[in-house]
Amino acid sequence: MELGYRPCVGVMLVNADGKVFVGMRIDNKDSGHWQMPQGGIDKGEDGETAALRELAEETGVTADNITLLKAISEPVRYDLPDELIGKLWGGRFRGQEQIWYLARFHGEDSAIDLNAHDPAEFCEYRWVDPDDLPDLIVPFKKRVYRTVLEEFRELI
Repeated sequence: MELGYRPCVGVMLVNADGKVFVGMRIDNKDSGHWQMPQGGIDKGEDGETAALRELAEETGVTADNITLLKAISEPVRYDLPDELIGKLWGGRFRGQEQIWYLARFHGEDSAIDLNAHDPAEFCEYRWVDPDDLPDLIVPFKKRVYRTVLEEFRELI
């Protein structure tokens, strides 16, 4: 059976200084890799709703602290490395197909709560220069981050 792609969203959250939010995943904190908020689209959910839900769950940042600026023009796919296929998402997917959203954060950092959802996904966060994103993510997602960065660059 051919494995498909998990429907997913991601959010590039940028602050007033043009820096991008990245979090250190609790389950991969020793890797040195950081990522932007992302997660699966629940059954019956549209992409924008999923993006707002995932952002709130992973960061505590709610819709009243952001403005959604743009959605990516077409979904971006990535494949898991061979050693991870069959181990994530119940072994049902070979990778993810992600719809990315750009959101401007208007709140204070005190609005960020990495424990807003149980279980928490991130153990720490920081704001980074957008051009650093591809160097911070796990290697198999670098192409995705470059694509997202180029698509949103003019609005960051």
